[in-house]
Amino acid sequence: MEARELLARLRLRDPRLTLSERDTVRLAPAAAEWLERGLAPSAVTAALTRSLPTQTIHSPAALLAHRLRELLPPRLPDPRAPHPAGPDRTVHPLRTCDGCERAFRSPTPGHCGSCAPPPTAGTAAAA
Repeated sequence: MEARELLARLRLRDPRLTLSERDTVRLAPAAAEWLERGLAPSAVTAALTRSLPTQTIHSPAALLAHRLRELLPPRLPDPRAPHPAGPDRTVHPLRTCDGCERAFRSPTPGHCGSCAPPPTAGTAAAA
């Protein structure tokens, strides 16, 4: 019901957007989709009436159907859903390699993946 009322009230913003009862019933599901995606009715009204053509609008229903379809904003991700990249997607700080001085990301300082790790005390004594 809210979507039909929103569409019917568009004529208050611009009289050229006067719709028939049949058009409001037909376009209501598309307008309801906008509202289900979390947009306030005022935001939907603003999006549908922004930058209207200056000339006569011959078919307000066709214009609004086009805008409802083409300007539909994406769904917001569910904040409870896991991140698609996985839960362990931490961006580590940039470090400078102790061997070649290249920048690399790591949770700890040290060597980049291209440089061999420094010899440990056990391997230095064996050599």
